[in-house]
Amino acid sequence: MATAKKVSFVILLMICISPIAIIAALVAYFSGIPTLLPFICAVYIGIGVLLTVRIFTIPKNKKPIFIVTFVIVVLTFVISIPGIYDITRPVVADGDIDISAYEPFSKNAKLVKLDEPSNLKITSELPVIDGATALYPVYSAFAQAVYPKKSYDPYESSVMVNRTGAAYENLLSGYADIIFVLAPSESQLALAKEMGKEMKLTPIGKEAFVFFVNSKNPVKSLTVDEIKGIYSGKLTNWNEVGGKKNNIRAFQRPEDSGSQTALQYFMADTPIMDPPVEDIATLMGTIVDEVSAYKNYNNAIGYTFRYYSTEMIQSNNIRLLQVNGVEPTVKTIQSEEYPITNEIYAVTAGSTNPHVQELIDWILSAQGQGIIEKTGYAPLQ
Repeated sequence: MATAKKVSFVILLMICISPIAIIAALVAYFSGIPTLLPFICAVYIGIGVLLTVRIFTIPKNKKPIFIVTFVIVVLTFVISIPGIYDITRPVVADGDIDISAYEPFSKNAKLVKLDEPSNLKITSELPVIDGATALYPVYSAFAQAVYPKKSYDPYESSVMVNRTGAAYENLLSGYADIIFVLAPSESQLALAKEMGKEMKLTPIGKEAFVFFVNSKNPVKSLTVDEIKGIYSGKLTNWNEVGGKKNNIRAFQRPEDSGSQTALQYFMADTPIMDPPVEDIATLMGTIVDEVSAYKNYNNAIGYTFRYYSTEMIQSNNIRLLQVNGVEPTVKTIQSEEYPITNEIYAVTAGSTNPHVQELIDWILSAQGQGIIEKTGYAPLQ
């Protein structure tokens, strides 16, 4: 075969396999494993080198070429291993639940029920309720006890679940009459002031703000000061709090989420260190920084609310930490022996719906408080 034909043949073969390499590179990029890109390039180029050596039947120095190509491919794969390990870590995020399992009146719903007919029934002009994902099981149970039996779409009906930030926006914009959340963040208070709205926060129950680690982490308890030290960046290694020598990966949640606001209230005047972020590839080809979701590394620590972690996620790979030696249970939350408790609020902002106050009054009654307790939260009394 003439040299020109051989060159053309190699080029043609490389063109034929290039779509495979491009697809592999795009999959790696958008799957959050950009460290695989050098490996994919090395394999592609290595194939080209091996084809060239084979077709041109180079008699000398063939072995060193093979060795160098092999070493480069192996080295680029080794470089990509941390990225592969990272993406295989289980993620615990606030959206990791099946919302449909908690829809009012849905088949096989996990909602608790009253042992007797509800003292309140609202059949018309239903107050539109919304709230945090972690509180959906309790306020959805309220609706199932009081509202007419029908389907309630979780994103567009009288009973919605749009997470904390969106719930506050819906309340202030007049799309929701009552939201069930924890206390508002500074930016949510500022938004209410800017819109000329006055929010009324009615406590309806209590919940524990909890910290969790990988189940293999030997640390079982942290003090309040140790947690503040970790999230201020002053404590950076697990051996400083009785664990193994390993750097602490302290994950946070996005701004204005309920759990991030709870962390800010907990930290009070102690500055919070910058959260871990990761580069997220968008479909437009741009890179944006996002707060990293909790990934269950052996040295990780994260936070959420007790009911959400123990009932809604039920992950066997994480373990809730004691704080000051106290387990977060309904009993210790109600007595406030567990040191990091938060009140659950029914929040209104001047709704004109005629049934808003009677619904809140019913929630504060024995029946409403019973639903809170049966669901797994701590009632007020």
